[in-house]
Amino acid sequence: MSKRTYQPKKRKRATTHGFLVRSATTSGRKILRERRRKGRAQLTVKKKVR
Repeated sequence: MSKRTYQPKKRKRATTHGFLVRSATTSGRKILRERRRKGRAQLTVKKKVR
């Protein structure tokens, strides 16, 4: 039987969906802007990666 699709890793999650990655591109900044406008408590995934 094959593995399940989602094999979570904190670093991979941060480097793909983190704040710095979102801030780097125009579309990413748009996402952050929209999430701020909507009043999200958390704009991106947590930054703490160990």
